[in-house]
Amino acid sequence: MPKLTKRVIDALETRKKDYVVWDDELPGFGIRVFASGRRSYLIQYRANGRSRRYTIGIHGVWTPETARREARIQLGKVAQGDNPAEERLVERNAITVEELSAQYVDAMHAGLILGKGGRPKKPDTIYTDIGRINGHIVPLIGKRRVQDLTKANVTKMMNDIISGKTKAVRKTAKKRGKSILRGGRGTASRCVGLVGSMLTYAISMGIIEQNVAHGIRKPKDRVRDRRLSSSEFKTLGEILTKAEQTVELAPTVAITRLLALTGCRRSEIIKLKWREVDFEHSCLRLADSKEGASVRPVGLPVIEILEKRREKTPGEFVFPGTRGAEIFGSFPNHWNRMFSSSELADFTAHVLRHSFASLANDLGFTESTVAALVGHSTNSVTSKYIHSLDSVLITAADTVAGYVKGLLEGMEFKQTAQILDRRSRQIAITHFIDDARLVAVEAS
Repeated sequence: MPKLTKRVIDALETRKKDYVVWDDELPGFGIRVFASGRRSYLIQYRANGRSRRYTIGIHGVWTPETARREARIQLGKVAQGDNPAEERLVERNAITVEELSAQYVDAMHAGLILGKGGRPKKPDTIYTDIGRINGHIVPLIGKRRVQDLTKANVTKMMNDIISGKTKAVRKTAKKRGKSILRGGRGTASRCVGLVGSMLTYAISMGIIEQNVAHGIRKPKDRVRDRRLSSSEFKTLGEILTKAEQTVELAPTVAITRLLALTGCRRSEIIKLKWREVDFEHSCLRLADSKEGASVRPVGLPVIEILEKRREKTPGEFVFPGTRGAEIFGSFPNHWNRMFSSSELADFTAHVLRHSFASLANDLGFTESTVAALVGHSTNSVTSKYIHSLDSVLITAADTVAGYVKGLLEGMEFKQTAQILDRRSRQIAITHFIDDARLVAVEAS
């Protein structure tokens, strides 16, 4: 065979079938002549007992000299144990973050992505994750190949979300519906966590070998540290009292009061069903909270609100939907109407949960008691099999709910450690003894 030069290659005839002409100077280097007349440089080698071909490029774009240099490089890699053809195949088959996102969403819907407690992600969580994927992750890093993703790429995505680069208002499938993308520190932190979950899934599928999202220092969500002061509770109470005069806002006012008095998550109150309210034992028996089935002791102020609402609201849900909807869906819009132009403009529903837990701690209750009140999974009281609650938990719920109710009504407290006050304890003991004596007299 001749040495492959431009003159030799241009003189090669076209046949009915493709054929290869090999170079006599560099073994394994050749040019393929297609039936169409196109010519392409290649190398042929053996790897893992198989003959493999690796295409260098088209004649005309590549010259014989540049193609021969590339052939020497690739054959050198072969000599070191590499497999250029296999590497190129892997590279061609490499998926983008956007393509991985689609696979991840399908896996979530199929129940293959596990969340807290090793349970499949809940529909609400999936809906939120899809919103973050489509609104933040894909627009910023969707075109990048998963195997090429670096910590720097994920960090830049996080910083772009913090700075509001993906902030937008978009239409949704619902009539007149819209989705508001705000960005910020909390959203950025959760998007990094979501990318980490997606990459963990990619590892399990054999797409990549390491998770570059792990170890990235995420911003602390300042909203999570926010709690209401005594004066802010008073302001909140005034806003709610004014807002409940508007019939349309009354359900949102009631939801907000219950959030403040229970420390529950927003979705737990909005989706609350009457069969989950245990009036006799003063608790909520949630069938499906974020932590699974959960029992929450609630104070007497909560029971009183629910008893009044029960008289006016028949049906399955405590807060039924309007216009044919199953559950109440106007909470976000009503919330904005009540607070967006007030002194509590930065106020969120989660702040009420954090404030409740913080006040419980201020009042001297232990971490395990606070966990039971707000439904953290670390506490055994979240079991759905509990039928009666410890009186200590009911007392704790009464104390915190009563304290919050007082703050909303503008009361000022000189101290917070009420449950350890000697006078309060003596009153409780006297009341208990008097009740017990009365029962004994009636029995005799």
